[in-house]
Amino acid sequence: MAPSAASPRFYVGNRRDGARLLSSALVITGAGLIRVDHPAGRALALVAGLLSLYWWLCYRKLTH
Repeated sequence: MAPSAASPRFYVGNRRDGARLLSSALVITGAGLIRVDHPAGRALALVAGLLSLYWWLCYRKLTH
């Protein structure tokens, strides 16, 4: 299915795949938070957390 002009470029066009992306990013964020004492863990938690926030905002806009 081709992306529509209204959909974000770095996200999917349906709720099922959007939920999969969001849950994967949240799991990766959790893994980074487990090792927050290490610089790599902090970086992973920060990047994955920001990506989770972005994908959550995109997910809320999906209607199907």
